[in-house]
Amino acid sequence: MTNERIKEILLDIEACDIDFTVIQTGKESKRVNGFYKPDTHEIYLHSLNFKSENSMLYTAVHEYTHHLMTIEKQKIDPAYGSACRVHTQEFWAKFGDLINIAEKKGYYSIGWENNSELKELTQDIKINYLEKNGELMKEFGQKLARAFDLCKEADIRYDDYIDRVLCLPRNSAKDIRKVGASDVNPAIGFENMKVVASIKKPDERASVQQDFLEGGKSPATVRELMKQKAAAGRTNDNDPKTKLEKEKQRLEKSIAQLTQRLEYVEESLANL
Repeated sequence: MTNERIKEILLDIEACDIDFTVIQTGKESKRVNGFYKPDTHEIYLHSLNFKSENSMLYTAVHEYTHHLMTIEKQKIDPAYGSACRVHTQEFWAKFGDLINIAEKKGYYSIGWENNSELKELTQDIKINYLEKNGELMKEFGQKLARAFDLCKEADIRYDDYIDRVLCLPRNSAKDIRKVGASDVNPAIGFENMKVVASIKKPDERASVQQDFLEGGKSPATVRELMKQKAAAGRTNDNDPKTKLEKEKQRLEKSIAQLTQRLEYVEESLANL
Protein backbone atom coordinates (compact mmCIF):
# COMPACT_ATOMS: atom_id res chain seq x y z
CA MET A 1 0.00 0.00 0.00
CA THR A 2 1.45 3.38 -0.99
CA ASN A 3 1.64 6.43 1.23
CA GLU A 4 -0.81 8.20 -1.05
CA ARG A 5 -3.34 5.37 -0.73
CA ILE A 6 -3.06 5.38 3.07
CA LYS A 7 -3.66 9.14 3.11
CA GLU A 8 -6.65 8.74 0.80
CA ILE A 9 -8.17 6.14 3.13
CA LEU A 10 -7.59 8.28 6.22
CA LEU A 11 -9.28 11.27 4.60
CA ASP A 12 -12.23 9.08 3.63
CA ILE A 13 -12.55 7.93 7.23
CA GLU A 14 -12.70 11.56 8.35
CA ALA A 15 -12.00 14.67 6.30
CA CYS A 16 -9.41 17.17 7.50
CA ASP A 17 -8.66 20.73 6.34
CA ILE A 18 -5.07 20.75 7.58
CA ASP A 19 -2.76 18.81 5.25
CA PHE A 20 -0.55 15.98 6.53
CA THR A 21 2.01 13.58 5.16
CA VAL A 22 2.24 9.80 5.49
CA ILE A 23 5.78 8.35 5.48
CA GLN A 24 6.66 4.65 5.56
CA THR A 25 10.14 4.47 7.07
CA GLY A 26 11.10 1.08 5.62
CA LYS A 27 12.46 0.26 9.07
CA GLU A 28 11.63 -1.92 12.06
CA SER A 29 11.27 -0.56 15.57
CA LYS A 30 11.01 -2.45 18.84
CA ARG A 31 9.66 0.62 20.64
CA VAL A 32 6.78 1.90 18.50
CA ASN A 33 4.91 0.98 15.33
CA GLY A 34 4.61 4.59 14.30
CA PHE A 35 4.59 8.18 15.53
CA TYR A 36 3.22 11.61 14.70
CA LYS A 37 5.11 14.91 14.49
CA PRO A 38 2.70 17.70 15.47
CA ASP A 39 5.00 20.53 14.32
CA THR A 40 5.23 19.21 10.73
CA HIS A 41 1.99 17.16 10.61
CA GLU A 42 3.86 14.02 9.54
CA ILE A 43 2.68 10.46 10.19
CA TYR A 44 5.56 7.95 10.31
CA LEU A 45 4.90 4.22 9.98
CA HIS A 46 7.64 1.66 10.65
CA SER A 47 6.58 -0.53 7.77
CA LEU A 48 8.77 -3.52 8.65
CA ASN A 49 6.83 -3.90 11.91
CA PHE A 50 3.70 -5.01 10.06
CA LYS A 51 2.84 -8.43 8.65
CA SER A 52 -0.13 -7.07 6.69
CA GLU A 53 -1.63 -3.88 5.30
CA ASN A 54 -4.51 -4.42 7.72
CA SER A 55 -2.29 -4.09 10.79
CA MET A 56 -0.43 -1.12 9.26
CA LEU A 57 -3.72 0.67 8.68
CA TYR A 58 -4.63 0.22 12.34
CA THR A 59 -1.48 2.14 13.32
CA ALA A 60 -2.12 4.70 10.57
CA VAL A 61 -5.56 5.43 12.04
CA HIS A 62 -3.97 5.74 15.49
CA GLU A 63 -1.48 8.34 14.26
CA TYR A 64 -4.16 10.11 12.23
CA THR A 65 -6.17 10.45 15.44
CA HIS A 66 -3.20 12.35 16.86
CA HIS A 67 -3.28 14.63 13.83
CA LEU A 68 -7.01 15.35 14.08
CA MET A 69 -6.89 15.99 17.82
CA THR A 70 -3.73 18.09 17.58
CA ILE A 71 -5.16 20.55 15.07
CA GLU A 72 -8.40 20.76 17.06
CA LYS A 73 -6.78 21.20 20.47
CA GLN A 74 -4.11 23.63 19.28
CA LYS A 75 -6.86 26.15 18.51
CA ILE A 76 -7.14 26.52 22.29
CA ASP A 77 -3.78 25.26 23.55
CA PRO A 78 -0.81 25.79 21.17
CA ALA A 79 1.33 23.46 23.33
CA TYR A 80 -0.96 20.47 22.76
CA GLY A 81 0.88 17.55 21.22
CA SER A 82 4.33 18.54 22.37
CA ALA A 83 4.03 19.64 25.99
CA CYS A 84 1.15 17.60 27.36
CA ARG A 85 -0.17 14.06 27.68
CA VAL A 86 -1.89 13.04 24.46
CA HIS A 87 -3.07 9.47 25.15
CA THR A 88 -6.08 10.63 27.14
CA GLN A 89 -9.50 9.01 27.45
CA GLU A 90 -10.72 11.55 24.89
CA PHE A 91 -8.01 10.37 22.48
CA TRP A 92 -8.91 6.69 22.88
CA ALA A 93 -12.60 7.50 22.40
CA LYS A 94 -11.84 9.37 19.18
CA PHE A 95 -9.58 6.57 17.98
CA GLY A 96 -12.32 4.04 18.74
CA ASP A 97 -14.78 6.02 16.62
CA LEU A 98 -12.36 6.22 13.69
CA ILE A 99 -11.41 2.54 13.75
CA ASN A 100 -15.12 1.66 13.79
CA ILE A 101 -15.64 3.80 10.68
CA ALA A 102 -12.62 2.16 9.03
CA GLU A 103 -14.11 -1.26 9.73
CA LYS A 104 -17.57 -0.32 8.45
CA LYS A 105 -16.05 1.03 5.22
CA GLY A 106 -14.07 -2.15 4.70
CA TYR A 107 -10.62 -0.63 5.12
CA TYR A 108 -9.81 -2.53 8.31
CA SER A 109 -10.99 -5.73 9.98
CA ILE A 110 -10.07 -7.00 13.42
CA GLY A 111 -10.81 -10.50 12.13
CA TRP A 112 -10.98 -12.38 15.42
CA GLU A 113 -14.06 -14.31 14.27
CA ASN A 114 -12.05 -15.88 11.44
CA ASN A 115 -9.70 -17.64 13.84
CA SER A 116 -11.59 -20.68 15.15
CA GLU A 117 -9.41 -21.16 18.22
CA LEU A 118 -9.54 -17.47 19.13
CA LYS A 119 -13.30 -17.41 18.57
CA GLU A 120 -13.77 -20.36 20.93
CA LEU A 121 -11.42 -18.81 23.49
CA THR A 122 -13.27 -15.49 23.28
CA GLN A 123 -16.57 -17.18 24.13
CA ASP A 124 -14.86 -18.96 27.01
CA ILE A 125 -13.47 -15.67 28.37
CA LYS A 126 -16.77 -13.82 28.02
CA ILE A 127 -18.96 -16.50 29.59
CA ASN A 128 -16.69 -18.23 32.12
CA TYR A 129 -14.58 -15.29 33.24
CA LEU A 130 -16.06 -11.85 32.48
CA GLU A 131 -19.65 -12.82 33.23
CA LYS A 132 -18.88 -15.19 36.11
CA ASN A 133 -16.53 -12.65 37.67
CA GLY A 134 -19.28 -10.05 37.31
CA GLU A 135 -21.74 -12.34 39.08
CA LEU A 136 -19.22 -13.08 41.82
CA MET A 137 -18.44 -9.38 42.38
CA LYS A 138 -22.15 -8.59 42.52
CA GLU A 139 -22.57 -11.23 45.24
CA PHE A 140 -19.46 -9.82 46.93
CA GLY A 141 -21.11 -6.37 47.00
CA GLN A 142 -24.21 -7.84 48.64
CA LYS A 143 -22.03 -9.55 51.26
CA LEU A 144 -20.28 -6.25 52.01
CA ALA A 145 -23.66 -4.54 52.35
CA ARG A 146 -24.65 -7.17 54.92
CA ALA A 147 -21.34 -6.69 56.72
CA PHE A 148 -22.04 -2.96 56.84
CA ASP A 149 -25.41 -3.59 58.50
CA LEU A 150 -23.91 -6.04 61.01
CA CYS A 151 -21.13 -3.60 61.90
CA LYS A 152 -23.70 -0.88 62.46
CA GLU A 153 -25.84 -3.13 64.67
CA ALA A 154 -22.80 -4.17 66.73
CA ASP A 155 -21.37 -0.61 66.97
CA ILE A 156 -18.29 -1.69 65.00
CA ARG A 157 -16.62 0.86 62.76
CA TYR A 158 -17.18 -0.43 59.23
CA ASP A 159 -14.25 1.57 57.86
CA ASP A 160 -11.91 -0.04 60.39
CA TYR A 161 -13.35 -3.45 59.50
CA ILE A 162 -12.69 -2.81 55.79
CA ASP A 163 -9.22 -1.43 56.46
CA ARG A 164 -7.78 -3.92 58.92
CA VAL A 165 -9.93 -7.05 58.79
CA LEU A 166 -10.67 -7.43 55.07
CA CYS A 167 -7.67 -5.31 54.01
CA LEU A 168 -9.68 -3.76 51.18
CA PRO A 169 -9.11 -0.26 49.81
CA ARG A 170 -12.11 1.82 50.87
CA ASN A 171 -12.88 3.05 47.36
CA SER A 172 -12.82 -0.53 46.05
CA ALA A 173 -15.20 -1.66 48.78
CA LYS A 174 -17.50 1.26 47.95
CA ASP A 175 -17.53 0.36 44.24
CA ILE A 176 -18.21 -3.31 44.98
CA ARG A 177 -21.14 -2.47 47.28
CA LYS A 178 -22.58 -0.15 44.64
CA VAL A 179 -22.42 -2.94 42.05
CA GLY A 180 -24.06 -5.33 44.50
CA ALA A 181 -26.97 -2.95 45.00
CA SER A 182 -27.57 -2.36 41.28
CA ASP A 183 -29.45 -4.33 38.62
CA VAL A 184 -26.54 -4.20 36.17
CA ASN A 185 -25.95 -7.18 33.87
CA PRO A 186 -22.85 -9.22 34.89
CA ALA A 187 -22.23 -10.11 31.24
CA ILE A 188 -20.46 -6.77 30.69
CA GLY A 189 -17.76 -7.60 33.26
CA PHE A 190 -16.99 -6.05 36.64
CA GLU A 191 -15.03 -3.00 35.45
CA ASN A 192 -17.87 -1.96 33.15
CA MET A 193 -20.41 -2.83 35.83
CA LYS A 194 -18.80 -0.20 38.06
CA VAL A 195 -19.31 2.42 35.35
CA VAL A 196 -22.98 1.51 34.85
CA ALA A 197 -23.70 1.30 38.59
CA SER A 198 -22.36 4.83 39.08
CA ILE A 199 -25.11 6.31 36.86
CA LYS A 200 -28.07 7.58 38.86
CA LYS A 201 -30.80 7.86 36.21
CA PRO A 202 -32.28 4.44 35.26
CA ASP A 203 -32.79 5.31 31.58
CA GLU A 204 -29.20 6.55 31.18
CA ARG A 205 -27.93 3.50 33.08
CA ALA A 206 -29.82 1.19 30.73
CA SER A 207 -28.50 3.04 27.68
CA VAL A 208 -24.86 2.79 28.76
CA GLN A 209 -25.27 -0.87 29.69
CA GLN A 210 -26.65 -1.53 26.21
CA ASP A 211 -23.59 0.16 24.68
CA PHE A 212 -21.40 -2.34 26.53
CA LEU A 213 -23.60 -5.33 25.67
CA GLU A 214 -23.77 -4.55 21.96
CA GLY A 215 -20.00 -4.15 21.67
CA GLY A 216 -18.21 -2.08 19.08
CA LYS A 217 -17.53 0.71 21.57
CA SER A 218 -14.50 0.66 23.82
CA PRO A 219 -14.86 1.49 27.54
CA ALA A 220 -13.02 4.76 26.85
CA THR A 221 -15.57 5.66 24.17
CA VAL A 222 -18.51 4.92 26.48
CA ARG A 223 -16.96 6.93 29.33
CA GLU A 224 -16.23 9.85 27.03
CA LEU A 225 -19.81 9.85 25.78
CA MET A 226 -20.99 9.94 29.39
CA LYS A 227 -18.64 12.84 30.09
CA GLN A 228 -19.89 14.78 27.06
CA LYS A 229 -23.54 14.25 28.04
CA ALA A 230 -22.81 15.47 31.56
CA ALA A 231 -21.03 18.54 30.18
CA ALA A 232 -23.97 19.26 27.87
CA GLY A 233 -26.29 19.06 30.87
CA ARG A 234 -24.17 21.57 32.76
CA THR A 235 -24.11 23.89 29.75
CA ASN A 236 -27.90 23.87 29.56
CA ASP A 237 -28.12 24.61 33.25
CA ASN A 238 -27.46 28.36 32.98
CA ASP A 239 -30.59 29.66 34.67
CA PRO A 240 -29.48 32.39 37.16
CA LYS A 241 -31.76 31.08 39.92
CA THR A 242 -30.50 27.51 39.51
CA LYS A 243 -26.88 28.69 39.57
CA LEU A 244 -27.48 30.68 42.77
CA GLU A 245 -29.25 27.75 44.42
CA LYS A 246 -26.30 25.47 43.62
CA GLU A 247 -23.84 28.04 44.94
CA LYS A 248 -25.95 28.32 48.11
CA GLN A 249 -25.76 24.53 48.56
CA ARG A 250 -21.98 24.57 48.12
CA LEU A 251 -21.58 27.41 50.61
CA GLU A 252 -23.83 25.70 53.17
CA LYS A 253 -21.79 22.52 52.84
CA SER A 254 -18.52 24.44 53.27
CA ILE A 255 -19.89 26.30 56.30
CA ALA A 256 -21.00 23.04 57.92
CA GLN A 257 -17.55 21.50 57.38
CA LEU A 258 -15.78 24.59 58.71
CA THR A 259 -18.09 24.74 61.74
CA GLN A 260 -17.33 21.13 62.54
CA ARG A 261 -13.60 21.79 62.20
CA LEU A 262 -13.88 24.89 64.41
CA GLU A 263 -15.58 22.89 67.14
CA TYR A 264 -12.80 20.32 67.02
CA VAL A 265 -10.08 23.00 67.24
CA GLU A 266 -11.82 24.76 70.14
CA GLU A 267 -12.20 21.47 71.99
CA SER A 268 -8.54 20.63 71.41
CA LEU A 269 -7.46 24.07 72.68
CA ALA A 270 -9.61 23.68 75.80
CA ASN A 271 -7.87 20.41 76.64
CA LEU A 272 -4.34 21.84 76.37
